[in-house]
Amino acid sequence: MNQYPLWKNLLILVLVLVGAVYALPNLYGNQPAIQISAVRGAAVDDATLNSARNALEKAGLTTISVGIKDHGIVIRFKETETQLKAQDLLRDTLGDQYVVAMNLLPAAPEWLGSINAEPMFLGLDLRGGVHFLMQVDMVAAIGQAEERYVSDLRGLMRNEKVRYQMVTRRKGGGLEIKFKDASQRQAGESVIAKNYPALLLHEQDDPHVLVVEIGKKELDDTRKLALEQNVITLRNRVNELGVAEPIIQQQGNDRIVVQLPGVQDPTRAKEILGATATLEFHMVDGSGDAQAALAGKVPPGERVLRERNGNPVLLYKQIIVTGNQIIDASAGLDQQSGSPAVFISLDGKGARKMLETTRENVGKPMGVVFIENKTSSEMVDGKRVRKSHVVQEVINIATIRSEFSKRFQITGLDSSEEARNLALLLRAGALAAPMEIVEERTVGPSLGQENIEQGFVSVVIGFVVVLVFMGVWYKVFGLVANLALAFNLILIVALLSMFQATLTMPGIAGIVLTVGMAVDANVLIFERIREELRNGNSPQASINAGYSKAMMTIADANITTLLAAIVLFAFGTGPIKGFAVTLSIGILTSMFTAILGTRAVINLIYGRRRITKLSV
Repeated sequence: MNQYPLWKNLLILVLVLVGAVYALPNLYGNQPAIQISAVRGAAVDDATLNSARNALEKAGLTTISVGIKDHGIVIRFKETETQLKAQDLLRDTLGDQYVVAMNLLPAAPEWLGSINAEPMFLGLDLRGGVHFLMQVDMVAAIGQAEERYVSDLRGLMRNEKVRYQMVTRRKGGGLEIKFKDASQRQAGESVIAKNYPALLLHEQDDPHVLVVEIGKKELDDTRKLALEQNVITLRNRVNELGVAEPIIQQQGNDRIVVQLPGVQDPTRAKEILGATATLEFHMVDGSGDAQAALAGKVPPGERVLRERNGNPVLLYKQIIVTGNQIIDASAGLDQQSGSPAVFISLDGKGARKMLETTRENVGKPMGVVFIENKTSSEMVDGKRVRKSHVVQEVINIATIRSEFSKRFQITGLDSSEEARNLALLLRAGALAAPMEIVEERTVGPSLGQENIEQGFVSVVIGFVVVLVFMGVWYKVFGLVANLALAFNLILIVALLSMFQATLTMPGIAGIVLTVGMAVDANVLIFERIREELRNGNSPQASINAGYSKAMMTIADANITTLLAAIVLFAFGTGPIKGFAVTLSIGILTSMFTAILGTRAVINLIYGRRRITKLSV
């Protein structure tokens, strides 16, 4: 009567063993590590590896392992103190061509990693990491919108044959257009009003001048879109760069909160978040004197930049396409030359603008400007100071052979690695407006370890109290329930690890709550068995009735709690989601262990023999 078939016992055993294996990596903890990656123009190779290893050995810094992994160098240490010393040493040794970032990496054996048994992610409050509050520069966002209108209005009036002298931005906001005469101003006003009804037009005392302002609604929309695009861009950028489980969300009307668990180096995090690598496409003035422009004689409407080999190039200021209009970018090789290339796809507006430009300028040169926000470090008065500066250089000049629009490629990159990095940042998108970090907070791994220890103690206390109560009150059946409770905790940890969910302090609270709730099902079953025994039923019949008749009550209680957890996950944010995830997983695993698990053990103890009394 009370016996499971062999396949069911084996299935339960396999599930428990699999759970134990996938929960195992969490026992090994993390190791302090340094990850070295190359920036544009550099490469990570055996020479870099040997240079880093020799520098550490010379300084007497002990390492666990040093090797190249995923296009970078990974160095593991035993202590955080050694990690900190090694970071400063390697920064001085390798220079600004490499990024030396601190991190925490799993210490589990490689054989566990080969079966994808990885430890669960830990949140900022447990693992440590960095927290930023970033202010979006809305003035710059409006300025960029006005710059786009400068270019658009120039093109509109050229197409409509309206004669104008100049279109410029005003210092106090808005645009100023100067026409040849009053009649041309009236014609321009009519054309702008027809094509851009959202713009506000103001006549001035000077009959040749027209002031154009962006309407309030469009200004509000511009600010809102700038904030939304920056959130999306940061999320894409951090995800593609491999930071696990970041939290990036809007706060207020012009701020963004960014949390990066596990990242110990705020400087490295700033480089990830502030990376503004993007492209601009300009027509090249091939007939101008670039050397004279370097001396200060820059023609109106033009600017001078340098190529990577140092040669000066005269570019027209008018931007054809920017990184904002790039919807896809992938790295590859140019089929003709075999050199590294980035294949770019534009959105509809960018494709139309590129088509118009290339159609009108066949046979003329077009330049690709690479813009990057770089940081460098230097020692000032014995302290390391990091400075940021914008690098703009022409990476490619090509003659337009025929018109093209949506998809094309750029070359002139130093290496395939640089092509991959550029494609990554372009694919993640350009920031719609600059941002400034107004609050910065680093949660050290020692504080995170303290939170872990406190959470562990709370789980242990709750676990022990339940063990004692169940063992005293239900005797053998209580000990079986305690065994199931232990397996329940193992399965919770295993599932969190398999799903790579993020565990936070609220998540630990969910586990503590699950520990108390997990034995509810067993209490219902055991009390039902007691009732059946008091009614005069045999022990075997009482066991069978206890499990079968309590099933509906157990399912009803757990399903309603599960629905509440799903609602919390759907409508909650951050810590609330973490609590809901662990609570949901705990409910499901507790139903498995409390019903199937305990029944299997009880069957093994009592199912194969005649008994007259149950220890319940």
